[in-house]
Amino acid sequence: MIDRWTAVRGATTGPVVTYGAIGLCCLLFLIGPVSGLNPSYGTGDTLLTAQTLYFERWGVIPSELLQGSPRALLTPLTALFVHGSWLHLLGNVLFLHVFGAMVEERMGHVEFALFYLGCGYLALLAYAAANAESDHTLVGASGAISGVLGAFLCLFPRTRVTSLYPFLFFLPLRFPAWIVLVFWFVLQWLAEAQSSGSGPGVAYLAHLVGFGIGFLYAWGRHRQAARVKAQAAATEGERQP
Repeated sequence: MIDRWTAVRGATTGPVVTYGAIGLCCLLFLIGPVSGLNPSYGTGDTLLTAQTLYFERWGVIPSELLQGSPRALLTPLTALFVHGSWLHLLGNVLFLHVFGAMVEERMGHVEFALFYLGCGYLALLAYAAANAESDHTLVGASGAISGVLGAFLCLFPRTRVTSLYPFLFFLPLRFPAWIVLVFWFVLQWLAEAQSSGSGPGVAYLAHLVGFGIGFLYAWGRHRQAARVKAQAAATEGERQP
């Protein structure tokens, strides 16, 4: 699990965009067909059909997106708030909850909201371009949240992060954010290399693109700002966004 970052001083309204995005993702998941909690979608095969139609309506289908229809061009935004399972949802909102608030505090609410949506859109667009013939649906906030991780690495590289590593028997170890996030990036890179051409699965390429965009944006826009010197603590679960 992740140690919660210490309170960011100077905030007057709190990370409203971060919490708003988390709340919206959770709400849409709970009332949608994927959670299985809404009886209006039925059960069994009826529920499975509803889930398929739900993903096709709100998710990114690369072959359709690249055709440029107005509806398809909006799907990289709507897909950011749709998730494919409980674990998918919980993993993403955990990362956003831990890392998003400090980035939002540094950028401000409006800029962070545009940054979040922009990273997510471009990450999914890049994935679609690399898989132009695919008819598989892509959903989730991973690209946007990866952008937040990239920005966090640029803005708060020395912030202490406590993580649990299964290959080290889940021992809680504390490292600077730059070590944890660079390690995470390398894992995504290796996973993408292993999964290339293997069909549908985790969109590691979207993670990599989102992370790179987030880092470069924060470096170009905020590198002149004073770095946070206080030792804030964040925690990160083993599940990747």
